[in-house]
Amino acid sequence: MKTLNINLGDRSYPIYIGQKLLSNKEIFHQHAKAESIAIVTNDTVAPLYLNILMDNLGKNKKIIPIILPDGEVYKNLDTLNLIYDALLKNKAGRDVLLIALGGGVVGDICGFAAASFMRGVDFIQIPTTLLSQVDSSVGGKTGINHRLGKNMVGAFYQPKCVVVDIDLLNTLPQRELSAGLAEVIKYGLIRDLEFFNWLEAHIEQLVNKDSARLIEAIERSCINKAEVVEADELESDKNIRATLNLGHTFGHAIENEMGYGKWLHGEAVAAGIVMAAYMSKELGWLTAQDYLRIIQLIELVGLPISPPKISEEKFIDLMLSDKKTKGNQINLVLQTSIGKAVLINEYDPEILSKTLNHNFS
Repeated sequence: MKTLNINLGDRSYPIYIGQKLLSNKEIFHQHAKAESIAIVTNDTVAPLYLNILMDNLGKNKKIIPIILPDGEVYKNLDTLNLIYDALLKNKAGRDVLLIALGGGVVGDICGFAAASFMRGVDFIQIPTTLLSQVDSSVGGKTGINHRLGKNMVGAFYQPKCVVVDIDLLNTLPQRELSAGLAEVIKYGLIRDLEFFNWLEAHIEQLVNKDSARLIEAIERSCINKAEVVEADELESDKNIRATLNLGHTFGHAIENEMGYGKWLHGEAVAAGIVMAAYMSKELGWLTAQDYLRIIQLIELVGLPISPPKISEEKFIDLMLSDKKTKGNQINLVLQTSIGKAVLINEYDPEILSKTLNHNFS
């Protein structure tokens, strides 16, 4: 087992990465001392792992299983209220501990419930998808979607620990694994050229779920995420944390237009990364060779490099609803090279138009 630490003063916490961690009594003895524990999961994950976790927490605990419907389409206020309803019906108080057992949707919605129930209770993240293991479970962003925009309602709220058990990926569909690799690739693109080179050399092993390589990739991704969060926890005007959104402004527009869940988050981000890379190339920042390297790596993972057909007018309207937009200026994370990214709001609008109308296939 590897242990990383997110250093945020009194909000610091460890990330545990390894195998068989769901059955690791030492971790839960240390971090799950509450007598009342609510496990928030979904109807896909619950049959696989809920009983294992419940058994490991001990028989003297009051366990409240909260099983949500599975899918991005359910990441909304109605589903959030299911958590509140269960907690209140079971007379949970401020001493309750919430555990998120699931992918990014479960982690985000459980984290937001923890941030807001009784004005804040403790929670633990146990991510069950690669995407949530390397990205959404780390850093304290919680929230739900609104019909007019993704993750528009939420809070910054840090967990007490994150338990990354790669054995949980054994039941993950290949499409979901590929979607997670989009976020892994992102770290190499925005700040870690050496990691990007490593990914090019080992991508086939990652796609085939090689345990040792997965642990390496997850650890390197979490180290990158930790360093960014430590430098800019609340996504301030320093614009350090904002670079984590490479491909996301385009990607969120795709998810919104297509309907949440039709395109997986990682698939939309992959297409968004290609669009950002193309725009960076057209601005003269990214070389044609590096642009091709990005496309080739994303294709090797089995991810889309082309967005769906969306009109330029609609695309811009959707991007104007993005959280990073200020006024009527669309802020974009673009690349000056592989391993370096910047958040900008001044660029030639004609190049954005060219990007939105380009045929990437």
